[in-house]
Amino acid sequence: MVDFSSMLSGLLALCNFDAILSLLVGVVGGMVIGALPGFSAAMGVSLLIPLTYGMSPIAALTMLVAMYTSAIYGGSITAILCHTPGTPASAATAIDGFQLTKQGRGMEAMGVATVCSGIGGTVSAIAMLFIAPALGAFSLKFSVLEYFLLSLFGLTVIASLAGDSVVKGMFSGILGLLLGCIGLDAISGHPRMTLGILNLEDGINFVPALIGLFSVSQVMTLAWDVYHGKKGSVVEDEENLKHGRPLPPWSEAKTLIPTTIRCSIVGTIVGIIPAAGAGVSSWICYSMGKKFSKHPEKFGHGALEGVASCETGNNAATGGALIPLITLGLPGSSVAAILLGGMMIHGLTPGASMFTKHASTTYAIMIGFLFANILMAVIGIFAARRIARVSSLPMGVLAPVILALCAIGTYAIRGNMFDVGVMVVFGLLGFVLKRCGFAAPPMILGMVLSEICESNWRRAIILAQAKGGMLSYFLSRPIAIVLTILILASLFSPVLMNYVNKKSRAIEKQ
Repeated sequence: MVDFSSMLSGLLALCNFDAILSLLVGVVGGMVIGALPGFSAAMGVSLLIPLTYGMSPIAALTMLVAMYTSAIYGGSITAILCHTPGTPASAATAIDGFQLTKQGRGMEAMGVATVCSGIGGTVSAIAMLFIAPALGAFSLKFSVLEYFLLSLFGLTVIASLAGDSVVKGMFSGILGLLLGCIGLDAISGHPRMTLGILNLEDGINFVPALIGLFSVSQVMTLAWDVYHGKKGSVVEDEENLKHGRPLPPWSEAKTLIPTTIRCSIVGTIVGIIPAAGAGVSSWICYSMGKKFSKHPEKFGHGALEGVASCETGNNAATGGALIPLITLGLPGSSVAAILLGGMMIHGLTPGASMFTKHASTTYAIMIGFLFANILMAVIGIFAARRIARVSSLPMGVLAPVILALCAIGTYAIRGNMFDVGVMVVFGLLGFVLKRCGFAAPPMILGMVLSEICESNWRRAIILAQAKGGMLSYFLSRPIAIVLTILILASLFSPVLMNYVNKKSRAIEKQ
């Protein structure tokens, strides 16, 4: 039950200079951190925590949650303009966002990403305010079997990311799954496929691999094009970029409303589920956007729907991840785990006390998260025109800057030159794959879901043996049955949607 008196007290507690300044610092700082390759939301929040020691709990935690949501959005800036995802959650955004930039529609893509990120985050904030206890309790019903099925559901997205060739897309996805298996076995602890290299026992660090596949490979591709006499800028239509609008016309924008609504709801639900997070949410929402689109053929070639679905989904997941954190002390993502530490530092223990003893503080934090998303959208819209012009810089200037940021960001993760080497290797791999017609996104998704899928499946088998077999264990889990139905629907929905789209186009021609 929502305590409106505590909600009002929380709102009033935010109406002071310290809280407002903290909110502004968190939003702007998050956008900057998110835009820098390698500087993830987790890094930004962890860097801020020591600075909050002398602050009040409301001001401190408002700054941290504002940093969290705006950093997820900030990753879309370089993903769209430079094909360099600032955060792993923005990897899907780079697919269509960069294509729009090349067409001179970088500002429109930025505007859509900004508005949709704000809407996704706002919807999740409202969900957090009104249904946090109920949704938080629901996440406890997930066992290892449900986590496995959720990751399997994520793998069905690979077909949507395959590009022109489903076979090549599946190959990339399987390669990503294999690369994700490198390191210590999650169950036995034995090293696998490490080639005797000590640094690989922890597995391949995902962020350097992501930066290499998307950023370094793109710089190599652009350098290759320039070497062969093509244009020395990523933008094909600079005039459109200079005089373009920060948002698409209403006739095109209104078509994004159904996508935004669907992905806001789905992103919030995915965020609630532990171990899913904004990255998984963005891929799932991207696939959903393509399946429900009337023009799925535009995806991968510059579809605003693609940008809208990704950015709505990943920011919606941020609020979703905070729901089990606040209500149950169950962090749904790495950032949520860091926020848990920040809450404990300031004397807040997640659980029932958050809505009894510390109710006004809790509602102040949640309302602060809501305001952060609104402020983020406002700042992003006004800054879109200036930010978008970055993409018009000559590649002779832009490429060294991108490479320098990639190297600095990669090294900053663990202070390890081995990670920089991983970035370079994956950059070369991404370049070769692109030249051969293989898509990089399926590989990224495979690496993200590999460990989650494998470890939870093996744990589910062990648990099923104690429950009388897999079939009886499966039938005793209603959520697992529902997820299985969703997986089957995801596998067969492309055929159905193609049929529906053909019918609708035939009707339009008549």
